[in-house]
Amino acid sequence: MKLVKRQVTKSTIRFSAKLVREEFVTLPGEASEAFPSVGAAMIEGTINGFPFRIALESSGKGNHRLKVNQAMRNAAGASAGDTVTIEILRVADEPETRIPTDLKKALTAVPSARALWSAITPMARQNWILWISSAKQTETRRNRIEKACDMLASGKRRVCCFGGLNWLRKDHPTAGETWLRLPK
Repeated sequence: MKLVKRQVTKSTIRFSAKLVREEFVTLPGEASEAFPSVGAAMIEGTINGFPFRIALESSGKGNHRLKVNQAMRNAAGASAGDTVTIEILRVADEPETRIPTDLKKALTAVPSARALWSAITPMARQNWILWISSAKQTETRRNRIEKACDMLASGKRRVCCFGGLNWLRKDHPTAGETWLRLPK
């Protein structure tokens, strides 16, 4: 991966990178430094001239990865091993999801859970809320809120093993899964 004439205007970053495993482009170190080291940052930009808007993910290893889905690869005319030209700029922080009243009340009762809740990313909070909200029965929801408070109090930052999360999002796209054509 090579940084090709990296131009940074106010907040625009341009570089070329190799498309890895047809799924990700890892940002070069200099480009990655422009984004927060943890969590996700909303970006918009182009890949080989094709516009997109998506959440840029932190790899947890000091750099960031741009997930390139099939539609983006097709529009960019790129596949695994190809070098793509990318131009990105940060547009906003991840939108905050409203906390359900019953969860808010439970978090207030457990200060250590509330402290971690405040420290995790908006996406992580959204995952917890989706997991709790997907319960079909009142008792299940109550149990999930209790488990969430216990897990947060013990330091667990994400609901990582909730199989239904992707299924829930298929009809309700989040900012990280929605990309729009940019104005010319």
